[in-house]
Amino acid sequence: MKNCVTAQRGLFSGSGVQRFGRAAKVFSVLAASSVILSSCQSLFSPAYQSTLRPSDNPQTVEEVQKNDPRAQMGAREHPRIVASYGGEYHDAKTERLVARITGALTAVSENPQQSYRITILNSPAINAFALPGGYLYVTRGLLALANDASEVAAVLSHEMGHVTANHGIERQRREEAEVIASRVVAEVLSSDLAGKQALARGKLRLAAFSRQQELQADVIGVRMLGEAGYDPFASPRFLDSMAAYARFTSADPDSDQSLDFLSSHPNTPQRIELARRHARAFGQEGQVGDRGRDWFLDGIDGLLYGDSPQEGYVRGQTFLHGTLGIRFDVPEGFVIDNKVEAVLATGPGDMAIRFDGVADPKQTSLANYLTSGWVAGLIPETVRETQVNGLEAATARASADKWDFDVTVIRVGQQIFRFLTAVPKGSPQLDSVANVLRSSFRRMTPQEIASLKPLRVRVITVKPGETVATMAARMMGTDRKLDMFRVLNALSATVTLQPGQRVKIISE
Repeated sequence: MKNCVTAQRGLFSGSGVQRFGRAAKVFSVLAASSVILSSCQSLFSPAYQSTLRPSDNPQTVEEVQKNDPRAQMGAREHPRIVASYGGEYHDAKTERLVARITGALTAVSENPQQSYRITILNSPAINAFALPGGYLYVTRGLLALANDASEVAAVLSHEMGHVTANHGIERQRREEAEVIASRVVAEVLSSDLAGKQALARGKLRLAAFSRQQELQADVIGVRMLGEAGYDPFASPRFLDSMAAYARFTSADPDSDQSLDFLSSHPNTPQRIELARRHARAFGQEGQVGDRGRDWFLDGIDGLLYGDSPQEGYVRGQTFLHGTLGIRFDVPEGFVIDNKVEAVLATGPGDMAIRFDGVADPKQTSLANYLTSGWVAGLIPETVRETQVNGLEAATARASADKWDFDVTVIRVGQQIFRFLTAVPKGSPQLDSVANVLRSSFRRMTPQEIASLKPLRVRVITVKPGETVATMAARMMGTDRKLDMFRVLNALSATVTLQPGQRVKIISE
């Protein structure tokens, strides 16, 4: 959750609950309303005095693309993309790493004249994508999962393939055509079965079109990998890693992976085999191309992992936010997802929790705030003013569709923090879940705030006698240390570590 609590924006509008399947449905029923970096060494002696001066008309990306309508389309969408993924991630070492990979791929691109803007997004999600005009995006979460430069190159070359093939423009045109066709079908055929079938066929055509685009980008990407000197088998290898990570995170089968790569890039055995077949054109697996492992690991050592300080931290069953100075616990069995818009948690038996906050400089009465209309289905006679660990608070009940809700608001300074607890109608667990939230919510002490540190990727060298188990024991931020260590390092269940091998762990 962002550390600046803003004016209220439809708390339960659904915009912040897109990854939590049933939880999204629960809350919606209550709604009231590039850098291109290079490094060069000087060929001149220290005594040489250059007469060269910066150009009065430098060829920047903006200058090159100023009359390109595709770049203008990307520029319009860029701020929204960055905001949706928690802003840009800035670290000179990591930025140089990604720019080095992008530069090598640009040289062998289908269109070497195409300029690219590469942005590292400050998100733990595993994703990468492109916009028309050469806007490329990769999340720090994807960089953390990758194990060498060729794997990142495989992802970026795939996205560059979308750009050079104008897939973004083509898909926009195709979607516009389907929207028009759908409108005509709806108006002319109304509820007729033929009308519904025509709408379904339109959706299938778009899906098939998207799959064809992905396969074409795969072919382009593998070719670029090989021609740039990278391991062309990195593409199927990293697809396997992302599939393993998806399995690891699928403890909640209803979670919506809408911000993850595999949701928009279908990962099928046939697709992986197709990538391997194209890679074999460059040689035998393991005998061709550079993986760039060591310099890649150097570039991500210290990379921020998981939640960013601006959005607070999840530690087991506890959410902590040092800047806001607050913390609370969720009951055992609940899984917390810290999103930009809100903190969400889902539990057994279709129970769900949402937490966020709004600014309240006018110091509105909390009882009046609860009944001001922002919660549909609120039961006015249940509004109660109370205290939560010395803080002013108020609670109420609400009911909608098949759900019962507890709504709790707590004032801290000029901010109101809001809990919504949802359970199936008639469930006896509403009180117990809401009470855990209320009783655990408190201000953090200065000592707690000072000790709160973000998790980072740490690259360490295996010493004699160290094993997968001993290395995994050093992992932080997860209860499934061994599983996560294997996924993070793409290790099979039978592999053993060798002295001198470099591996990734997560620690402060």
